[in-house]
Amino acid sequence: MSEFNTDTIDHVLATSDPGERNRENHLWGDRLMINIGNVAAWLFPILMIAIVSQVFLRKFGMNQAWLDDAQWWLYGFAMITGFGYAITTDSHVRVDIFHENFSDQKKARIEIFALGWLLLPFLAMMSDILMHYSYASWLVKEGSDSPNGLHGLYMLKMSMPVLFWAAVIAAFAVLHRNLVKITTPVLWKTMIAAFPTLWFVADRGVYYILWWYVRFTNDEIVSRRIGKEPLLDHVLWYGLVLLIIIAAVSFWRNRSNSSKA
Repeated sequence: MSEFNTDTIDHVLATSDPGERNRENHLWGDRLMINIGNVAAWLFPILMIAIVSQVFLRKFGMNQAWLDDAQWWLYGFAMITGFGYAITTDSHVRVDIFHENFSDQKKARIEIFALGWLLLPFLAMMSDILMHYSYASWLVKEGSDSPNGLHGLYMLKMSMPVLFWAAVIAAFAVLHRNLVKITTPVLWKTMIAAFPTLWFVADRGVYYILWWYVRFTNDEIVSRRIGKEPLLDHVLWYGLVLLIIIAAVSFWRNRSNSSKA
């Protein structure tokens, strides 16, 4: 009887819990995002308590500014987490009039294009933007506009790039799972599938390396002037060349291994 109950519970979880569906095919990036989502889900009961408490306190003329801030903190953190969770579990809103009737391979190709060429570039750019945004907030120790509010707002803003990085990892995991359906996901094929994203990442990587090189080799230069140095004028193309070299090496190695086999 206990075995039957355990099997039944497992079946119900696998059916009703988005994080348990298709678990056997999940990669470490999928499980990372799902675990973060499972923890963040507990913020919603706390959020409900905070909202109801504030309603009663306002009714009796005891409005608490810190409780207002706490609601936005909880909601913001949970919703950004939910964005990555929906990518992993495929639980975001879809218009499936045509998609649901496609073959598995055609669905996989559409997912690869949508993830690698549309979604991931957005996530990568936002991660970079939010990294600077949160750093600026931390420098000034940004707090609440209200004297009685929560004054660690910079901590919430610093969580934003972290959650977007988690969403990037989750999106790459889903991209890989779809690549498996149509081909062997070797490095150069993965790079083609996520080419705009990886070009942006290569561009940013080269830019930051050169930025810090200029910073450490020229003590007199002002930080805001570093980006205008001639050395950084063509980082976009440096990134592209780097990407092509890595893809070419991967292609050559896979071709050599196939010939030996």
